[in-house]
Amino acid sequence: MSINHKESVRCPGCSQMQDVTVWSSITVSDSPDLKADLLAGKINMLNCASCGARALLPVPLLYHDEEKKLMISFVPCNDPKQKTELLLEMQNNYRKDPELQKLTDYNLRLVTEYNALLEKILIFDQGMNDKTVELIKIMILMQEPEKMDHRTAMFGKADGEEIEFFVQDHKDGMCYTSRVPKTTYQVLWDELRKSGVKNKSFQWEEIDADYGAALLRGLNT
Repeated sequence: MSINHKESVRCPGCSQMQDVTVWSSITVSDSPDLKADLLAGKINMLNCASCGARALLPVPLLYHDEEKKLMISFVPCNDPKQKTELLLEMQNNYRKDPELQKLTDYNLRLVTEYNALLEKILIFDQGMNDKTVELIKIMILMQEPEKMDHRTAMFGKADGEEIEFFVQDHKDGMCYTSRVPKTTYQVLWDELRKSGVKNKSFQWEEIDADYGAALLRGLNT
């Protein structure tokens, strides 16, 4: 079920109060238009009528796609310790929640960045698995290891026989593209499955750059 409420929010630009619709839950089968608005960056976004400022509201959002058997919990957080504690809390709650345990063959994801939420949706829309995508992103960044500490990679799209990734350099402010053959994705996914990586979740998981690096270490041992 898609759930929202009205909230009065102070604009970070001019301090004027604005009435905003805040979404706490989006279920795609109930509201397909909301998915399009989310991917367009229109959900939980303040657009100030007074000064024109635009700002993301730092509020949690639960995204549920029943057709793709995907549930993503977005909880804004940039503290590593708090992220770990949050994931552990969600996993403990999962064990106590019979309704969640009915979600068989689902992928359950925790993300703490808004762009990561959108990225996950796009990945699963393409029928791909984010575990392999995170591995490929690490391999792309490792092509220039001396720049890894100030670069991030994001999934862009799967087009024809290739997958496009965006590489953001936070030092020079530039954005680059990197294209990977779909056959590379399939070979890596086959290797991961042989190593025991599952294509479905049995719990809440945080599949991010750290997860991708751990996968790479496992394949290299």
